Amino acid sequence: MAARDLSHAGGADRRTAPFGSWSSPFPIELLTKGAVTFGEIGAAGGTRWWLEGRAEEDGRQVLVRLKPGGTLTRLTPEGFNARCRVHEYGGGAFLIDGDLTVVSEFATGRLQRVREPGVLEPLTPDGRAWRFADLRLDRQRNRILAIREDHEPETLARHGEAENAVVAIDLADGAVTVLAEGSDFFSSPRLSPDGRSLAWLRWNHPNLPWDGTELVIADLDAAGRPVDERVVAGSPSDWIAQPRWSPAGILHFAAEPDGWMNLFRVGPADRLERVGEPVEAEFAFPDWVFGLANYAFEPDGTIVAVGRSGGRDRLFRIATDGSASIYDLPFSEISYVAIDGGSAVFRAAATDRPWAIIELDLATSATTVLRRSIEITMNPADASLGEPIEFPTDGDRTAFGILYRPTSRTFRGPPDTLAPLIVTSHGGPTAEASTAFAVLTQLFTSRGFAVLDVDYGGSTGYGKAYRKRLEGEWGVVDLADCVAGARWLAAQEMVDGERLAIRGGSASGYTTLCAVTFSDAFSAGVSYFGIGDLETFMKGTHKFESRYLDRLIGPYPERKDLYHDRSPLNFADRISCPVLILQGAEDRIVPPAQAEQIVDVLWERRLPHAYVLYPGEDHGFRSAANIIRSFEAEVSFYGQVFGFEPAGAIEPIRVEFLGDAAASVGASGPRPRRGAASPG
Repeated sequence: MAARDLSHAGGADRRTAPFGSWSSPFPIELLTKGAVTFGEIGAAGGTRWWLEGRAEEDGRQVLVRLKPGGTLTRLTPEGFNARCRVHEYGGGAFLIDGDLTVVSEFATGRLQRVREPGVLEPLTPDGRAWRFADLRLDRQRNRILAIREDHEPETLARHGEAENAVVAIDLADGAVTVLAEGSDFFSSPRLSPDGRSLAWLRWNHPNLPWDGTELVIADLDAAGRPVDERVVAGSPSDWIAQPRWSPAGILHFAAEPDGWMNLFRVGPADRLERVGEPVEAEFAFPDWVFGLANYAFEPDGTIVAVGRSGGRDRLFRIATDGSASIYDLPFSEISYVAIDGGSAVFRAAATDRPWAIIELDLATSATTVLRRSIEITMNPADASLGEPIEFPTDGDRTAFGILYRPTSRTFRGPPDTLAPLIVTSHGGPTAEASTAFAVLTQLFTSRGFAVLDVDYGGSTGYGKAYRKRLEGEWGVVDLADCVAGARWLAAQEMVDGERLAIRGGSASGYTTLCAVTFSDAFSAGVSYFGIGDLETFMKGTHKFESRYLDRLIGPYPERKDLYHDRSPLNFADRISCPVLILQGAEDRIVPPAQAEQIVDVLWERRLPHAYVLYPGEDHGFRSAANIIRSFEAEVSFYGQVFGFEPAGAIEPIRVEFLGDAAASVGASGPRPRRGAASPG
C-alpha cells in the first residue's frame, strides 16, 4: 500500500524535503519572547485583574490590573514573584477586594499589601516558615481567611511534615489565628454573603482531593470562630470541589455521585440538591492548585460554568430554574471564570488561537480580547489544528488523544515516506490534554513531525470511570495507551512506524521513561525531569503528594514489589532506544540524583543517550534561555536519531554511543562532568 501524505496545507509547488528538516515559519524565540501564561482572574466595577507568568522574567508571576478604557498596570514590583508554595504547586496567591490588594511573596511566604503599583507593605510576620494560599476577605471582621501551611522547625519535628490549617489574618497587625485544624489538608475557606457561616474542604492522607474530600459548614460566633461544625457533603471516597456561595447565600459545589462532576447545592436542613439536569460533563478540574474557578454567579443567581467532555471545554449558562444552554464560542479551553455585572471574564484558547484573557457580554455573546498570551501574526495555513481521535487500547477499551499533522505551505515529505511521530502526554497524571494553540507543538509540526497528545486512562474530562482506570495501574495504563496510540497511527499508515518518539515532563516524563524501558515501540525518548525511581519519589516528595502513590501504585511497603518493578531506574539496562534526559538542578520534586542514576547506567552500558542539567531550574523550566536551549537540544537529538539535518542555527548536542556497534555491558571510561551535554 502506498504511503499516505499526512502533511497538511500548501499546494503542488511545495518543495520536497525530509520530514523533520523543514524550516519553520515559527521562530524558536516565540517559545518565550513576550510570552505570558495566565493564572487566576478577578473582576469588579469594570476593573479586571489577573496573574501573568512571564518567561522573560524567569517565569515570575506578576499581578496586573486593567481599568476601563485604560492600559495594563503592573501592581507587583520588578523582581517580585507573586506565587505561593502551599502544596508546592500554589495557587490562590492574591486577593483584591475594593481598595485592598494582598499578594503572596514566593521567596519568603509572607503576605504583602500592595499600597500602590510597585509599593508593598508586609502584612504577615517576618521570620516565620509559613505559607498562605486561597485568600478571602472577611470585611466585617477586618481579616483575611486563608489556608496556612506551617513549616516551622518545631512543627516539622512534631508531625514529621508541614501542618495545614484554616486561619484568619488580622489586617490591622498581621496576627494569625487558627480557625480549623486537625486534618492533613484544607482548602477553599468560603464566607457566606451575610458573614455568619464559613465553609471549607478538608481531607486526609492518603487522599489527594479528587480521591475524597469533606465539605464542612460552621456558624461563626461573636469572635468569628467556627462553631457547630458539620459535614454536609463528601467523604473519604467522594470528591467535592469548588464550594462557593450564591448571591442569595446558598452554598454550591461540584460532586460526581453519578460519574460526572456536576453542580449541587445545600438546600434546607442541609439537604443536597442537584443544580439542573445531569450532564455528561466535568464542571471541576482536579485541584492541583488553589483558586480554581470553573463557575461563577450572575447577580440573579444564574450560573456561568465551564464543563468539559470529549476533550474540550464548553461554557454553560444554567438559569435559576435549572435549564441549561451552551454559549456558541470559538474556544475549546476555558478556565478561571469571573463575573462582573453582565460580563464574564475568563482565560480561553482553541486549537487555532493561543491563550487569551477574554471578556464575554453575557447578553449578546460578543467577546473582546483583553490580553493575549503571545502576539503572533501567522498565516492560518501554517497552523496544525488538533483533531480529537479515539483508538483501541489494551483490555478491549478505548483511549483518546489529540492528533496534530505535519503542516507546511512550503514543504512536503519525499514520496512514499511517512512523517516521524512524537507522542506526548500530560502531567498530573489526572490532568488532560490541552487543545490550546501551543507554539511548541507548532514548532514540531511545521518542521515535519506529527504529534499525538494522549489522554490516557486516568485523564479528566471523560467521567469518573475513565479517571479511575489509573488507580493501581500507573506505569501500566498510561504506558499502554501511549503505545497503542502510536501503533494505531502507524497501522493506519499515517506515521512512520520506524520513527516513533515519546517525550514528556514530570509524570509524563515517568511515562516516557517507562515507554523506553518496558516497551520496544519507540525509537527515541525525551524525558524532562521524569520520575525514574518510585520509591525515592515517594519518600522524598512533598506532603501533598507524599501518599499519592498509594492510589496510583499501591500501599507502601506492602506493595514494595510494584514500586520496584515499575521504576525505570531499576531496569535502565533495558532501555531500548536513544534517550535524552533534561533536568533542573534545583528540582525538589524530582531531584537530579534520579536522572543521574539512570545516566550512570546508560554510560556504563554504552547505551545511546544525552544528558543536560540546567542550573537554577526547578520542576518545570522557567528561564527563557533554558526553554529555548532545551527545545534546540531536543530537535538536535531527533535529527541525529532519525537521520535528518534540522533547519536553522541549532547547535547540536552530543549523543553518547549513538551508532556505537559496541553498545554492550562494559566499562567505557569516565563519563563527562554531570550535565555536560557537549556540542557534537
